[in-house]
Amino acid sequence: MPETISLWPDSSGADTFSIERSLFAQGYATVAGTDEVGRGPLAGPVVAACVVLPPDCDYQIFQDSKKITEKARKALAVTLREIKAMIGIGIVSPADIDRINILQASLLAMKKAVEQLSVAPDFLLVDGKFKVPLALAQQPLIKGDSRSASVAAASIIAKVTRDEMMEAFHERYPVYNFKKHKGYPTAEHRRLIKEHGPCGIHRLSFKPVRACLENPKK
Repeated sequence: MPETISLWPDSSGADTFSIERSLFAQGYATVAGTDEVGRGPLAGPVVAACVVLPPDCDYQIFQDSKKITEKARKALAVTLREIKAMIGIGIVSPADIDRINILQASLLAMKKAVEQLSVAPDFLLVDGKFKVPLALAQQPLIKGDSRSASVAAASIIAKVTRDEMMEAFHERYPVYNFKKHKGYPTAEHRRLIKEHGPCGIHRLSFKPVRACLENPKK
C-alpha cells in the first residue's frame, strides 16, 4: 500500500481529491472510486458504480449522494457524462442477495462495476471496510464517499441508477409504492408487504419479508 496512507483525509471539508493526487504522484495512472447503494432496502437490487474522474475536473462538485438532493444527484450524473468520466455499473438481483447475503452481494456489485469500465484501473478506492474481490491494488475507506471525490461520484451514479430502477419497478408493482420509498423499510412499505405479501423483487431472506412468508395474513 502507498506509504502516504496516513496522510489521507479523514473528515468532511478536506481536499477530497488529495487521495487521487497522491496516487497519481506515486505512478498510478487510472484511479477509480467505487460505492454501492441499496444494502438496507427490503426490495430491489443492490447497485454499485465505479468512476474514474478526469485529473483536471472540478472535484469539489462531487459529494456523498446521501447529502445532496435528488435534483442535484441527477444533475451531477449528467455532468459526469459530460466531462467524460469513465463509468461502470454493477447490479446484483434480489434473488442473488438472498443466495449469497447482502455483504457479498454488495462486493459483487462493486466487482461488476469495476469490470464494466472501458479501461481497467490500476488503483481502486472502495467505500467501506472491505476490499473488492479483484486482483487489483485497492484501499477501503470508511466514509469514503465523504473523503474521496471519485467514491462520491460513484455514489451519485449508483443512487441515480437504483432510483430509476425502483421507479420502473413501481410501474410493474404499483401497490407497493416503490417510487416513493425505493424499497427501503419505511412504515408504509412494511404495511404494504403485510397487506399484499412479497412480490417478485422482495428480498425473501430479510426478516420483515420472511416474517410475512412465515405468518401469512389469514
